Amino acid sequence: MAYDYAKYLRKGKLPHIWCAGCTYGIVLKSLIRAIGSLQWDKNDVAIVSGIGCASRLPGYVDFNTLHTTHGRSIAFATGIKLANPNLKVLAMGGDGDMTAIGGNHFIHACRRNIDMTVFVFNNNIYGMTGAQYSPTTPKGAWATTAPYGMTENNFTITDLAIGAGATFVARTTAYHVAHCEKTMKEAFQHKGLSVVEIINACPTGFGRKNKFKTPTSMLLWMKDSAVNIEKAKKMSEEELAGKFTIGVLHKEEKPEYIETYDATVGLKK
Repeated sequence: MAYDYAKYLRKGKLPHIWCAGCTYGIVLKSLIRAIGSLQWDKNDVAIVSGIGCASRLPGYVDFNTLHTTHGRSIAFATGIKLANPNLKVLAMGGDGDMTAIGGNHFIHACRRNIDMTVFVFNNNIYGMTGAQYSPTTPKGAWATTAPYGMTENNFTITDLAIGAGATFVARTTAYHVAHCEKTMKEAFQHKGLSVVEIINACPTGFGRKNKFKTPTSMLLWMKDSAVNIEKAKKMSEEELAGKFTIGVLHKEEKPEYIETYDATVGLKK
């Protein structure tokens, strides 16, 4: 029997505005299945986004949602969580929104370890605003602001999150749909700041200018390039060249921010 996505969608906001071949719809469905399987009440979920293609997603789902300014989703989400710690809070955005314009908020949320989840949709480009390069655009890749090829070194989002102190860090892709749903669920169930990087395809802004002739070729690149973290541990550097790992890359237990704050100021014994 087909999964009933409709009960989680705002039908009046459809059809969506994503380009043909964009993989954000796949991620949206993984998100719905992940939350549905956890049997969370829709009124207990708050999803916050900034600006960009990824940030359109909360508009399509029937939870408490907030569409904020560029790069500021984590700041708004933090305020929501502090005001009502019982809510399940998720902040989401693209690679540029989260690690460039919102980069300062991203690293300090990781350091603080507040109990919420951050999704970073990584498609290697600012897709909505004109295909400018972002902090994750690979060196040598084309962008409208890098017409001769990207010359800067790029961020590895998961390394950035681990280095800043996030206590749960994972990576998945839009191609690996079951893995994507499973990873989301694990992140939601972690106590503390959880970060999930989701590798996505932007065939319009990135793919067609960077030797991906079709949207399918971008999905096949994800299929062929992703290596499960457990399998990767048994592979040599030569075997891993040109590939990236997926799975839970880092997990640890640390005091959660709100509990620590409440204990410090005497709100919790």
